[in-house]
Amino acid sequence: MADETLFEFLHMEIVSHVYKEQQSSKGTMDNKDRAVCVSVLEGMGFRVGQGLIERLTRDSPSFKDELDIMKFICKDFWTKVFRRQVDNLRTNHQGTYVLQDNKFNLLTQLSNGKQYLDQAPKYLAFSCGVVRGALSNLGLESVVTAEVSVMPSCKFQVVIQKLP
Repeated sequence: MADETLFEFLHMEIVSHVYKEQQSSKGTMDNKDRAVCVSVLEGMGFRVGQGLIERLTRDSPSFKDELDIMKFICKDFWTKVFRRQVDNLRTNHQGTYVLQDNKFNLLTQLSNGKQYLDQAPKYLAFSCGVVRGALSNLGLESVVTAEVSVMPSCKFQVVIQKLP
């Protein structure tokens, strides 16, 4: 329990630090500055996801296919990183997956309504990077985005990039 709280505070401070650094260099923030912050946070998460998946799959057999990898991400990986399984996994069987987490723990401290909905994207960039990094180390290049309509519920959309 203490580990979760420490990680949540560390995550909030990392997000705050990245945004303050970007703002202090220019004074004000525009959309380009926000995009830089999201990119920095996503990059940090990417590296963390790569490292975590290496440790979690060290003794695991290889996966049969893309769907097997996504099921592992939703059950085992999500449980280790976010302390609960994904509530729902949907796919169109063409490389697009939607992972629904109805109580995403990195958003629960912010709000349980629409009060801070506009602040949610900056707190999801790191997590998108974590998922993308994990998938990358498992051999799947992807684009991961997150969407929040009511906090703390969150949908992560994973689009697997098909190599030509």
